[in-house]
Amino acid sequence: MSSITTTPPTPLAEGTPSDPPRRRYGLRAAWIMMASGWSANQFSALLGAYRSELGLSESAVTGLFALYVVGLIPGLLVCGPLADRVGRRPVASTALALNLLSTGALMLGAGATGWLWPGRFVTGVSAGALLAAGSAWIKELSSEPYVHLDPRTASTASRRAGLFVSAGFASGGLVAALIARWAGAPMVTAYVPHLLLAAGAGLAALTAPETGTRHRGTHAERHPGVGRLFRRGVLPVAPWVFAAPSVGFVTLPGLVHGGLVYTGVATALVPGTGLLVQPLARRVAQRHRLATAVVGLLVVTVGFGAAALAAATEDPTTALAAAAVLGAGYGFVLTYGLTEVTALAPPHRLARLTAYFWTAAYVGMLAPYAMTLLSGAAPPPALLGAAAVLAALSCVLLITLHARRPDPARG
Repeated sequence: MSSITTTPPTPLAEGTPSDPPRRRYGLRAAWIMMASGWSANQFSALLGAYRSELGLSESAVTGLFALYVVGLIPGLLVCGPLADRVGRRPVASTALALNLLSTGALMLGAGATGWLWPGRFVTGVSAGALLAAGSAWIKELSSEPYVHLDPRTASTASRRAGLFVSAGFASGGLVAALIARWAGAPMVTAYVPHLLLAAGAGLAALTAPETGTRHRGTHAERHPGVGRLFRRGVLPVAPWVFAAPSVGFVTLPGLVHGGLVYTGVATALVPGTGLLVQPLARRVAQRHRLATAVVGLLVVTVGFGAAALAAATEDPTTALAAAAVLGAGYGFVLTYGLTEVTALAPPHRLARLTAYFWTAAYVGMLAPYAMTLLSGAAPPPALLGAAAVLAALSCVLLITLHARRPDPARG
């Protein structure tokens, strides 16, 4: 690979010939986040096929789904601080290479199921590293001095990583399901698009400069209030970021006996709805700093209530409607979480704090596995109803924790 300078460019005046390429650095690098989201959901859309064609049990399939989170959490917790120390670009580039290798292992799993376990685990590790380092890298590439900051750019900087991850979630599952339904060797061919996307994302990000070097030398600065504000303002919301969508596209299709294409549609519908509501979430945030989180948690509450009804009636249409509502809640709380972390984190701790947010968020992806474990103790409608109550209580907790806190407006 040719050497790339790690010295950030100096700001240029509007209209200079080199300005347009600078504005595209963040956009070019953002494709690695789409590859990360795609790699997560391409497997989710094939869960039914793994049951029917490879004969995997329900516990094995949900275990493989949860194994992604088991790998993702150490990937986040290790690579977030690492990206603050050695730079965003080397960590993100290495993670993207691992992401490609993990998909290769999953393709081998069509002939030997033992490959599915390391493949799924490494998918999680690589996705965690991409989320930690990539989110910080893209945010910084979308801010000064790489772009001329204006209100639209400032908003895009904190949301761009989430937008591309959501696009990957939405596209990967649907494409994998459609290929698996109509193409030959579905357990192999369904993974080919991700290989192409990840390779293309790596090429697109090749010219993007390192950004973390600008913050070296400030590591000794103390920000004692950041951890407290993070615990009060982010942790009550973060688990619902993925608890809601994972139930929408993993649990609900099985409860209403949806087929492979139905599962693929649900896998695309949930994050797709989340992607569509993010501009609305940004406008809601301008009214009150907690408004996006409160609206999101209330939407998640309604979504779980609708999911309980769908499970009780075993109605596929109601299940899709519930999945869409859960996806909308996902879009609101994801927008809130990423924006809040960006506002809280000092520059030299941005990757670390971003990693903590994604870690707390991905704990929620264990929700389908928890529902499987608890299915013997309570029926699915009751479990989904309990989740609705917990989401409402989280909303109350968030409001209570911030009742005495100043209310700065978001511009």
